[in-house]
Amino acid sequence: MPYLRALKKPSSSFFLFGPRGVGKSTWLNQHFANVPYFNLLKNETYLALSLNPSLIEAKIGSLPPESWICIDEIQKLPSLLDEVHRLMEEKKYQFALSGSSARKLKRHGANLLAGRAITRHMEGFSFSEIETDFDLRKTLEWGSLPLVVLKPEICADTLRAYVHTYLREEIKEEGLVRKVEPFVRFLEIAAIMNGQQLNVENMAREAKVGRPSVDTYISILEDTLIAHKLPAYRPKAKVREQTSPKLYWFDAGVARGAAGLLDDPVESTWLGTSLETLIFHELRVYNHTQNKNRLIAYYKTATGLEIDFVIETQKRQANQKAHVVCLEIKLARQWNRKWEKPMRSLKETGKVAVDRMIGIYGGDEKLSFDGFEVLSVKDFLLALQAGQIF
Repeated sequence: MPYLRALKKPSSSFFLFGPRGVGKSTWLNQHFANVPYFNLLKNETYLALSLNPSLIEAKIGSLPPESWICIDEIQKLPSLLDEVHRLMEEKKYQFALSGSSARKLKRHGANLLAGRAITRHMEGFSFSEIETDFDLRKTLEWGSLPLVVLKPEICADTLRAYVHTYLREEIKEEGLVRKVEPFVRFLEIAAIMNGQQLNVENMAREAKVGRPSVDTYISILEDTLIAHKLPAYRPKAKVREQTSPKLYWFDAGVARGAAGLLDDPVESTWLGTSLETLIFHELRVYNHTQNKNRLIAYYKTATGLEIDFVIETQKRQANQKAHVVCLEIKLARQWNRKWEKPMRSLKETGKVAVDRMIGIYGGDEKLSFDGFEVLSVKDFLLALQAGQIF
């Protein structure tokens, strides 16, 4: 069945970035029917415009000002953005420009339209989009790519093909690395380490490459939107705080595919990390589509006290503490009160105003312990969707 995406159509020119396979082209076709549409994945279109970018004006034809034009996979032809810029200035056209990465655009010094186009992001399905068909266990095992959700009977084949396509088209054909083999080794390690604090030295040793290569590979994962860094929160409490970010894949199913685990039983540890990955995904989608633009981080001290997610709902100012909402994620069906300690400890420092402490777990009951709320995954996602978390 078709699902309504949370992303709203902007009223002015925009870039739409997102990983491959999350539905950008489908969304564009739904919102920009009957407008000039250029898909740069089509060889004929790509070759014609790469040889002569100015040909796009002739192909568009005569349109009134404020007319929309769509260009899909714009990162394949950065030089075309000069013509886009000119047509925006001279003809007052509006452009919807989609792509799976801004890396090639930045690397080639492409014209990014000098602020004349806003940026929007799209990821896999979120809970708010598929609420009635949401299945937690399936999502933790297979992720939320549209093809996985819409065709669950072939989800393993879909994820295998996704990883292969990513390596072939996004990495090899776009020339993002000189040698693919070391990157393939790194990719598996990065997938296995989904949700962990980054340790570049260990990753370099495991992948048998130098640290500079790993730094480059991590930036490729970020630029192609396959993974996101979760920064460490630093409230400057009177404890040593960790500063290294964590790295989360955008989709637990894609991470499982890249780790080579699609044919193995799913372990509880992996499912726990998948739940964190899911919650981070939902927080990012909500933060972006609702224009909240709030810092999302994690908190960890040198003694091992850790809070999975800290959402800064109000920044620190000269005479005012920062305000935060803290989340702890557990797959267990029974809540253990010891899991509250990191949040209560942060609150006791007085360095930040901890407005809410929320535990998210695999049980069904809503619980409350002296200002600490415990919600099921579904109840939390419903509250997030309703704007009740931040």
